[in-house]
Amino acid sequence: MSLFDHKISELKELLHKKEITVTDLVDESYKRINEVDGKVQAFLTLNEDKARDYAKQLDDAIGNRSEYGLLFGMPIGVKDNIVTKDLRTTCSSKILENFDPIYHATVAQRLNEAEAVTIGKLNMDEFAMGSSTENSGFQLTKNPWNLETVPGGSSGGSAATVAAGEVPFSLGSDTGGSIRQPAAFCGVVGLKPTYGRVSRFGLVAFASSLDQIGPITRNVEDNAYLLQTIAGVDENDSTSANVEVPDFLSALTGDVKGLKIAVPKEYLGEGVSEESKQSVLAALKVLEGLGATWEEVSLPHSKYALATYYLLSSSEASANLSRFDGIRYGYRTDNAENLIDLYKQTRSEGFGNEVKRRIMLGTFALSSGYYDAYYKKAQKVRTLIKKDFEDVFEKYDVIIGPTTPTPAFKIGEKTDDPLTMYANDILTIPVNLAGVPGISIPCGLSNGLPLGLQIIGKHFDESTIYRVAHAFEQATDHHKAKPEL
Repeated sequence: MSLFDHKISELKELLHKKEITVTDLVDESYKRINEVDGKVQAFLTLNEDKARDYAKQLDDAIGNRSEYGLLFGMPIGVKDNIVTKDLRTTCSSKILENFDPIYHATVAQRLNEAEAVTIGKLNMDEFAMGSSTENSGFQLTKNPWNLETVPGGSSGGSAATVAAGEVPFSLGSDTGGSIRQPAAFCGVVGLKPTYGRVSRFGLVAFASSLDQIGPITRNVEDNAYLLQTIAGVDENDSTSANVEVPDFLSALTGDVKGLKIAVPKEYLGEGVSEESKQSVLAALKVLEGLGATWEEVSLPHSKYALATYYLLSSSEASANLSRFDGIRYGYRTDNAENLIDLYKQTRSEGFGNEVKRRIMLGTFALSSGYYDAYYKKAQKVRTLIKKDFEDVFEKYDVIIGPTTPTPAFKIGEKTDDPLTMYANDILTIPVNLAGVPGISIPCGLSNGLPLGLQIIGKHFDESTIYRVAHAFEQATDHHKAKPEL
């Protein structure tokens, strides 16, 4: 049995009783990485020397003080688009392959204050653009459940490392489903918080009005621990919300009596596999047995979500990525003859195909003569999508559906067809456009591959999502299933 089969609360108790040490936990993490990461390829950069030194410091503190950080001694992996001081941050892009930040992202700083131990940085789709982690500039992360399938994306490394038992939890980022979709594919728990719940300061921007950092864990309780640590207003981020952070752990009561669930007919419609539908219906039966009720509803504008998302996110990406020009930091071409040539060559050589595709799409949508027809119209549709959610939440507590239309697909299966790849996020994207929170939890297997149940809540009501997810988890064994590597 691995130490990481224990929950955070159990590990903390073992530490305080001195039955284990922080060094034991860090050893367990690097031992497992040495055993399986050659196959999974989740980590890009390891922080081994510093992690071991910090573990010794924390071991010396056990029993010698009255207060300990919320994640005292817990090993964690961090997605490689979250900047970490003196620890390489590449966004899985050649354009940043030698970038060593001089400051911490706010979430990294909060992990330090909670006394977590950063094990290393995790692979992802380049600049978080992708649904399969096949767009990394460095390596191809594989799904621990079946090494021939993708782990999802863009936080594929973050989900795969938790599923493979290399770390007990990790941080990812979610722009259109990039935490929830890989969590579903890898059979773990992944939460996208409400937009503004967690600071984006130090998260390398893809689409600033959609990006949100969130936790990926083995179980719901650990997820609440991690969100508790990173949530809260930040003076460095004007989009972080000055809203009180509740005690998320106190929401884990297991009681859902009287809870009203909405099930959008669009989430069980065309393109969603029979196994995904059946796993959701089975989950609803479990929740009914616990005293909840559900009804079918409609989110009529969700059919426009995919087009809306790719116009808005690509437009924001084209503006955000203009800073990577070869002048200030990052990769610079050796072949330039003049300044314009320097820009062109640096970006041509440094960015991968998917990033270039989205920059071109976004630049087109923002260009004179097309702005009103595309970008402005997409903003109006986004408002309608948000209104759909608000209307449903007037009568219901949560919305439930599948996280993804199908289980994980084979590596290389969709790389030649960007539109089919984009459609993979059709069930997660509306949540980002509306800015509401959503969680994916394991709800079954299809041909040995995990399926995810998505629970969506009202703005800043992560507590209710956790309550429902925890009640379902306690009533089932889906979260106990593990891949055999």
